[in-house]
Amino acid sequence: MSEYRKEEITDWYDQHSKSILSFILLMVKDYQQAEDLTHDTFVKAYLYHNSFNQHSSEKTWLFSIAHNLTVDFLRKRKPSKFFKEVFLLQRDNNSLPEEMIRIKEESSELYKALGEIKDTYRKVIVLRKIKGFSIEDTAKILSWSESKVKSTLFRAIPALKKQLIKEGYLDEKTI
Repeated sequence: MSEYRKEEITDWYDQHSKSILSFILLMVKDYQQAEDLTHDTFVKAYLYHNSFNQHSSEKTWLFSIAHNLTVDFLRKRKPSKFFKEVFLLQRDNNSLPEEMIRIKEESSELYKALGEIKDTYRKVIVLRKIKGFSIEDTAKILSWSESKVKSTLFRAIPALKKQLIKEGYLDEKTI
């Protein structure tokens, strides 16, 4: 069983690691940390392989693990980030080098704007519109109801358009 599990996780890694890395990267905005969390996702998938009950695809299950690990990381990081920003008066506004982000969508403007909108909006846009997950799978990954996914996406798209206009990447007249 253990050898089969190793092979299956290795196959999943080959198929989904880049996609999971880009998803995590959009949330943490730190390439090294995104790589670590991607690695942790597959370690956790290996450790808890027996709990994968195939009610969803392995991709959905892996994204769910990645989402939960990333949220936990961000929760733990907030106090130190607050200290850094407030007391040391240093903000990390450096954008990620484009060559670090190897996703099929090459619009840096889109990713910059995504980084400026609410976290819940960003997650639902990335999962539904960029990664192509169904409403049902997105709900499973985020532990939301399907109606929350729909309503959040309904609000997220105009918020993203507004951010793109604000940053000068879209013209109000073209919308």
